[in-house]
Amino acid sequence: MDVSAVLQSHPVFAAFAPEALAEAVKLGTSMTYETGDICIRHGDSGEVFGVLISGRLEASRGQGTTERQFLGFVEPGECFGEMSLLTGTQSQADIVAVTHSEAVVFLQEAISPLIAGNREAVQYLTRLITRRLTSVPARPAQMAPAPPRYALGACAPIRVLAVSCRTNDLRYSYFDTTSEVALARGEVQGLGRDKAVLTHHGPGGKTETRDVAGDTHEAALAAALGVLTAPGSGLINAVSELSAIGHRVVHGGTRYNGPAVVDATVKAEIARLAPLAPLDNPLNLRGIEACERLVPGVPQIAVFDTSFHSTLPVASYRYALPKDLAKDPEIRRFGFHGISHEGAARAAAAFLGVGFDTLKMITCHLGAGASLTAIDHGRSVDNTMGATVLEGLVMATRCGDLDPGLVLHLLRHHDMTADQLEQKLYHESGLLGLSGISDDMLAVADAAEKGDAEALVATQVFCQRARKYLSAYVGLLGGVDVVLFTGGVGENAPGIRARVCQGLDWMGIALDEAQNRSARVWPRETALISASSSRAHVLVVGGDEEGTIARQAVRALSHERVTHVMRRKAQPIPIGVSAHHVHLTPEHVERLFGPGRTLTWHSDLTQPGQFACKEQVNLIGPRDRIDRVRVLGPVRPESQVEISRTEEYKLGIDAPIRLSGDLAGTPGIVLEGPAGQIRLDHGVICAQRHIHMSPAEAMEFAVRDRDVVRIRVDGDRELIFGDVVVRVRPDFRLDMHIDTDEANAAEIGKGAVGYLDSIQQRASG
Repeated sequence: MDVSAVLQSHPVFAAFAPEALAEAVKLGTSMTYETGDICIRHGDSGEVFGVLISGRLEASRGQGTTERQFLGFVEPGECFGEMSLLTGTQSQADIVAVTHSEAVVFLQEAISPLIAGNREAVQYLTRLITRRLTSVPARPAQMAPAPPRYALGACAPIRVLAVSCRTNDLRYSYFDTTSEVALARGEVQGLGRDKAVLTHHGPGGKTETRDVAGDTHEAALAAALGVLTAPGSGLINAVSELSAIGHRVVHGGTRYNGPAVVDATVKAEIARLAPLAPLDNPLNLRGIEACERLVPGVPQIAVFDTSFHSTLPVASYRYALPKDLAKDPEIRRFGFHGISHEGAARAAAAFLGVGFDTLKMITCHLGAGASLTAIDHGRSVDNTMGATVLEGLVMATRCGDLDPGLVLHLLRHHDMTADQLEQKLYHESGLLGLSGISDDMLAVADAAEKGDAEALVATQVFCQRARKYLSAYVGLLGGVDVVLFTGGVGENAPGIRARVCQGLDWMGIALDEAQNRSARVWPRETALISASSSRAHVLVVGGDEEGTIARQAVRALSHERVTHVMRRKAQPIPIGVSAHHVHLTPEHVERLFGPGRTLTWHSDLTQPGQFACKEQVNLIGPRDRIDRVRVLGPVRPESQVEISRTEEYKLGIDAPIRLSGDLAGTPGIVLEGPAGQIRLDHGVICAQRHIHMSPAEAMEFAVRDRDVVRIRVDGDRELIFGDVVVRVRPDFRLDMHIDTDEANAAEIGKGAVGYLDSIQQRASG
């Protein structure tokens, strides 16, 4: 099949510029389907977009069952998978070959930025989804050969090196998109000391050790690249074959809420934040600059430990300091270990077979560094670390929580300089300081079992601090679905896990002692250790930080393509300020306003079919009330109240940030109408900022339903709104919604517009 000729004559690609058509040809895969083959299955994630060249396909639901519903034919020259391409939703039909058929198939992630740049293609596909086709009798179905799939979330073959530069060592892992696990990994130990040694683990369990010519991180990277390209045994022929190098960077400040392709601005920001991460950011930057010299032209990707915690609410990140200090954007809590927390949490959700954004989770990263994170429906809402990596749990050599008054006392009365105190707090405290034996929790625990009194105290302090935060986070989340342990200690110390969870049965956290003792995990593996009586799933997750870095590096490369589409289009998006309001079920309308009552139109809203009602209710919370809150129509399957952060305080309610309709585990409230009161046991949220789009608009921006994007607002005070969720439906009109607090803080008034700046996260990622 001449793919180039086929695409050039097809309506989707006919208006493509020559270079865009050439790229589409490279991305397309020729597929052959026999009669009965299923090309796309109903309910699968929408990943494939195809152009039928010859033969005939049919679309139906319930294929092979008595409830089968025929939807239509796909004829030569037509497309399939276009609805998921537009909306990002799961496939809405089985697409089955009726006869021997040929098609060109694309992964949606790869082709959508190209289609977005061609208005004729967008218009053609938008018209196509409205067609209704004739029926045909059902035939037995079997799965067709699958189009190419790539690991790490990639849409094309990619080779990635993940690097983590640490104080005295360097870790690396090599990935390509044939496997979700590293094909090779290694570490260089002894940097900055007398002798540095590289240990490399290659395919088939083969391990080799070699001395490193030099004790710097650049020498270590050169040695790692050397073993990866070694003639006869290397996995690549030359370093230029790498598609990207991903780097762990500890501190990204407030600027980076996702991975970033490194440029001069990114490097300057990493350097500027070095005082807040003095042990790490300078080394991380050194590794990036070394790779720029060793592998020129290959994209370097910064993956920040702080990015996952960019969703912390103000109550979590704000220190109780005077405003003249608090206005400094660096004087706040950031949270750390985000690469580990997010990677382990996503692995746990996949293990349980549920959506990451549907769970309340507490992730326990216990290792040389240690922290806990509270995750509410995919959003980090608290982390035990603060502005630096010193705050929170006891760690190997770091003190964790410390009275700031004690810091002042040590400076004033123990004749210490700031540098000397920094050495004590970062390098001589924690388990090492408590035990006087070791900074290794496993060694300290072993000494405690043998009766060493100081080691026993160190173990008790470590576990009690972790248990205290774990209990607090259960309360913060209002219950927990998953508690997971990861990190060197979390994965390998069943006694520590048992101590941390001890006495928390009443909170729904109970371990199965036998499963806890026997749990052994490799990177990306997960083991269940909770008792059958435990309300929460308690898991051990094998840490795979380099794997998460590689996935985020792939994500950053993909996001660059979408971001280019967004910035090139530069279409203004109206910004609407959404005040508090209520959605009601038909039953609640009657109970609040009287039998037989229905909602009465008052005025139209920006979205078609949505309207403000004449009806109003009073909100009655534990602390106070808000009267005359407008009801919005039409009626909903479940009643819901949307308020701002300021109104939370007035009512005495802590409402989570959620998308409309995501109400599980939210607080309740009393609604009062002229005919009576009702008490909602849940349903109060602060609405997450979001954009409504039609499918055609989403396609032109190369985004999908539930993608998370950044919006730029120009003017005298330019700002970026992050964590903006895209919502796509055929009846939506382009419009962004923020609440009154966000509008006041950003000084946004009537008639304001924003522009899509960049993509932050794909719906599937």
